[in-house]
Formats: sequence, structure tokens, C-alpha cells
Amino acid sequence: MRLSAVAAVTLAAFSYAAPHASPNAIHEKRDYTSSNWAKRARVPATATIPVRVGLTQTNLEKGYDFLMDVSHPASTNYAKHWTAEEVADMFAPSDKTVAAVREWLVDSGIPAERITHSDNKGWLAFDVTAQEAENLLHTEYYVYEHTSYGHMETACDQYQVPKHIQEHVDYITPGIKLAAPVKRGHSKRGFGMTMGGGVTAPPKSRVPGPIKLLNELESCDVAITPVCVAALYEVPPTFGQADPSNSLGIFEEGDFYAQKDLNLFFANFTPYIPKGTHPIPAFIDGAEAPVPVKDAGGESDLDFQLAYPLIYPQTITLYQTDDLNYATNPNSTSLGGFNTFLDALDGSYCTYSAFGETGDDPVLDPTYPDPAPGGYKGQLQCGVYKPTNVISVSYGGQEYDLPAYYQERQCNEFMKLGLQGHSIFYASGDDGVAGPPGDDSKNGCLGKNHKIFSPAWPNSCPYLTNVGATKVYPNKTVFEPECAVVDPINEPYSVAFSSGGGFSNIYPIPSYQAAAVAKFFADYNPPYKYYSGNASFGKDGGLYNRIGRGYPDVAANGDNIAVYVEGNFTLEGGTSASTPIFSSIVNRINEERLLIGKNPIGFVNPALYSNPEVLNDITCGSNPGCGTNGFEAVPGWDPVSGLGTPNFPRMLALFLSLP
Repeated sequence: MRLSAVAAVTLAAFSYAAPHASPNAIHEKRDYTSSNWAKRARVPATATIPVRVGLTQTNLEKGYDFLMDVSHPASTNYAKHWTAEEVADMFAPSDKTVAAVREWLVDSGIPAERITHSDNKGWLAFDVTAQEAENLLHTEYYVYEHTSYGHMETACDQYQVPKHIQEHVDYITPGIKLAAPVKRGHSKRGFGMTMGGGVTAPPKSRVPGPIKLLNELESCDVAITPVCVAALYEVPPTFGQADPSNSLGIFEEGDFYAQKDLNLFFANFTPYIPKGTHPIPAFIDGAEAPVPVKDAGGESDLDFQLAYPLIYPQTITLYQTDDLNYATNPNSTSLGGFNTFLDALDGSYCTYSAFGETGDDPVLDPTYPDPAPGGYKGQLQCGVYKPTNVISVSYGGQEYDLPAYYQERQCNEFMKLGLQGHSIFYASGDDGVAGPPGDDSKNGCLGKNHKIFSPAWPNSCPYLTNVGATKVYPNKTVFEPECAVVDPINEPYSVAFSSGGGFSNIYPIPSYQAAAVAKFFADYNPPYKYYSGNASFGKDGGLYNRIGRGYPDVAANGDNIAVYVEGNFTLEGGTSASTPIFSSIVNRINEERLLIGKNPIGFVNPALYSNPEVLNDITCGSNPGCGTNGFEAVPGWDPVSGLGTPNFPRMLALFLSLP
């Protein structure tokens, strides 16, 4: 479903006391309704509808510039990050906006005593009958049924508000949004378990032969072990005491590590890491870990077994989110992702309103206390954990899966975290230019003919750093250039695996990557038709958005990774492996900056795009999908491997030279 908002019309002068004098305008309209949804009966006029009005926030349009001011290496304010209080004050909602919308509602017949607003005045909420809501918004509400899941949703095709109110309103719900209760809208970025997009991951590959043989550099084309990673990216051993303020953050949900697996890995590959070493728990909304070895998850074990060898004795903080009902139940009606995580890091996000979304989404996000048997009975945790300097996330979904307003609201939060000096890394996906097979279509692609490329969420947010995957190919060594991963179906996985990459349908190209993207198109123009902007989605056979934010930003090895899962030695692959590798290297660099009295790096993209020579350029490989070869890895930035893989000495020298 593509969503579009009609641009707000700002009047030079208007009277709040006479809203009827301002003509109405369509505020949101659904351009396309998926064939998965069937319009059923009209909502009865006397049915009660809970209405939420998301109010526009102040200074959001300045957020990008604020972030560049503390993140671009040419800025005199580089690394002079903001406090949480400064961020909250800067983006506080306007009293004028709250007053204008409230007056419109009251003058339209909604009793003032029925209207409530959050403490920060970010939104207004009230219950009305369907007839009252239809009269207010000049629309008609219908019940829509998802033909596959049977889920019912109240929605309209479009709605109107007075023109003079448009500038004050982001979004009103119920509105045009249609979302089905499939498993969580993000899937594990890697192989070894069932993914949220409905794709069954391949069985684990067993590796015969002595394990110690695979701990040698000569075997890195067979299995990637800690010595291989260190050699690939010239990462020296750690020494001395670790700064306790510099723990590496790792996000997990619905997947759990087993201490026995970590111990087996340490004993066989990193004996310098003591048995029993484990992450610092930061459990959110009833989450629990570790689990018995028989219940271990391939994602969590993979993340820790890659990160610890690179950063130890630095610590890892585990952000394990949501109770078992929401995290693992395949029938859970929670569709979104990451909002309860962001709640726990920033209390204001629980009630923050932007792009028409206020607080967590009642359909897309978990609700606490959880009424399900065994569910977490406490209140939603807000602002209970301080974010670590670096956070690695190996989960995600596709832009098409969630409304644009939901994604933009999250993207704003990532901007705010960047302003405070936090580096957030996301795995770019494992399906090339497509989404996971079965996600939106059989082949994971978009459009009526399922040929349009499917960009990933939240990866396309310009305030994140996306990590693609590379590989040491057979008969190659760690001292030769890597290539982007291209694993055809059944070689060795039952689904094809290549690095997720492409161009956003929501966000434009940010200035920090504009030159790199322009050079890619000028020197290595892809052989596909394109469209320009989501408003022309798929026009004239276009397969991708030429003016969208490109991803990934960087890459790291992500195939044939040696791990222990469920007590067994195996190999795994995915950009879920690449992400903790790159994140760990940045965490190591932060440690060196802290030692000499400098601040953490924070949002890393502007510095890397300004200094691409600190990365190893990847010039071979591609990311097939949607019946095409996808994009090619070429000299310079490309939407397969980004700017390239880390070179620790060069990256360290750059960031130690910056203020």
C-alpha cells in the first residue's frame, strides 16, 4: 500500500474562531489498496470509534541540519553532542498547534470534556460515534477484511480537514492505514530459523573435520573465525582496561542466546575470553535471557560470538525486548518493530507525536500490561535504560510493510539518538533488491507484476548506518579483496542470499551521500528503467526510485560464519553477521577516543562518506532479485556493498584526528 499526504496549505491569516470559513482539503488518501484487503460493510453509525489526532512538532525540519552540525567532519561542532534534555526542548510541540486543533474539534461539535491530550501536548484523543467521525472528517468508514488472515480493520479511503488546520495535523486515525496481523513486521537478518516474512530458513550446515583446523587463516574461505575477521580488517588484539561507559549495545527480539553455546565458542576459538562471560542484561517489557541450549537462537548466538572476540574486555549490553507472547507467538497481532525498544531508551518517545503517530501504535506495537496468559503484567517501560554509544541491530523488514508515518516517526527518533552521540547500525537484508520471498508477493517484489524492487525498513532512514555483506570466496584468502555475497538458491541455503540494497521510496537522497550516489549513476548507470519519487511509483516500467536514499552505507563479511548453536558447531550467513562486526570495530574506535578525552563518534555516515578511503572498496558481486541481476558492486559507493568494508588502522587514524 502506498500512502500519500496532500501538502498542507498555509494561510497568511485565519481565525480559529471561525473554522467553517476555511474550506476543507483532502489530508490523506490511499492511492492503492492491496488485493489482500476486501472492503466489507459500512461501519454502523452508532459504533464507537476512538480517534487520535497526531499534531505536528516544532523544528523537525531542522533535525537533519542539527545532526550534520555535530556529525560532519568539517563542522566546528563535530562530536559536540546534545543532552537528552536539549533534544526534548528543541522538538517540543507547539501550544499554538494544540489550541488550533482543539478549537476546530470543539467548534465542530466534539465536547471539550471528551478531548484529552498528552502531558507534552503532542496529540489529542477522543471517542466518537462513526457518524460523528464521518461528519468531522467528511469521509465514510468501512470494515476491511484481510483475505488471508481474516483480520478486520476500520478505515476510510480518504479524509478531509480544514485547510487552515492542515499545517497542525500530521495524521488522524482511524484513517487510510490497513495493516494485517502477521508475525512481527521485522525478520531475523540471517539464516538459521523461521523468518518473520513467512520464509523458512534453511537447515544449518554441519562442518566435518577438526574444529581447530578451521581456526587457521588458510581455512577462511571455508569458515570465518575470529582470526579471519581480525586479519580481514586489520584489527589488533585488545589490551588494558575497558572504559565501563563504552559497552556495545546489541538488540534482540524473539531469539535468545544460550550460555553453553558462548562457552563452547570461547573454549574453541577465543580461550582468552573466560568461560561464563555474558552480556549485561537490559531486559525490556518482560523479556528474558539466556535460555537452555536446546532453545538457543541462531541470531543471538551469532551476534555475541562475532562481537566478543573483537571487543573483549569491553562489555556487551543486551537489549532483549518484549515478553514471550509478543516476541515469539506466531499469532501475535503486533506488526511493527523497535518502538518498545525506543521507548525504553527515551521516555518521551512513549508519548512523542510525529507524522501522525503518537506513542506506540495500538495495532502495530505490543501493548502492556499484556493481558495474554503468561504475558508481562507491568507497565510499558519508558526511559529506563541509557543508550550505549554503539547499537547493533540485525533485524528489519520492508518499507512496503508499514505506513510511511510509522517509519518516519521512528526515523526522527534515530535522528535524536544521533544528536546525542549514538551510532546505530542495521543489517541491510539478505534478499538483494527484493524483500524476503512471501513478503508482499511470492518473490518479495512490488507492483502488480511483482517486478519493482522492495527497499528495506528501517534501513532507508537517513540517520542509520546500513551494513551489507561480503564473502571470502572459495580458494581466496583474507589477504585478497572480498566480493559482495551472491549465494544462489541451494548453494548452500534453500533460499538465495545476497546483500540487501537499493533506494528508498520514502526518503530522498541525503546530502552526505549525494555526491557518491551521483557518481554511481554517472559512471555505472544500472540497466533498468526507474521512476522519480513515490508519487510516480512504477511509472513507465520503473523498477527503483532514482531520487531515493541509497543503502547500504558500508559492508562486512557475512557468510560461512563459524558459530555454536544448540551445542553444535555450524556455519551461518546473513547481513546479521556483518552488522555486529562493523559495530564492534566502531566501538573499539570509540574506546580509543575516550582514552584521549574525546567524545564518541556518534552518527558515522557523514565522516565515512567524506573519507571513503578509510574503507576497503568492494568491486565485485551483485544483489540479484525481482528477476534481475540487481545492482553491481563497482568502484566507489554502490547499493550492494556501500562504501566498502572496514579498515581498522585507517578508520582509527581518521577518527582520532577529528575533534
